[in-house]
Amino acid sequence: MTKGELISQIAAAGQVKKADVERTLNAFIATMIDVLQNQGRISLAGFGTFTVTERKEREGRNPQTGEPIKIEASKVVKFKPGKSLKDSIK
Repeated sequence: MTKGELISQIAAAGQVKKADVERTLNAFIATMIDVLQNQGRISLAGFGTFTVTERKEREGRNPQTGEPIKIEASKVVKFKPGKSLKDSIK
C-alpha cells in the first residue's frame, strides 16, 4: 500500500476530505520522527513500540569484489508489535 492509497482508505473510513487526512498523516509522521530523534522511543498501546537502537561498527564484504569493507556504526529504528496487533494478524 502506498501513502496515497492509505490516505484514500482513511478518508473513506472516516468520511473526511483527503486533503485533511494528508495533512494529519504528514503531521503524524513528522511528530514520530521528531520524538524518535529526541527521545528514542514511542509506545502506542495496542499497536506496538518503536525504538531507536545503536548498531555497532562492523566488517562486511563488497559483494562484487569480495574484499572486506568497514560498515560504520549507525542508528536504526526497530518496531515491536503489541499483543493486539499480533493477535489480529493471523
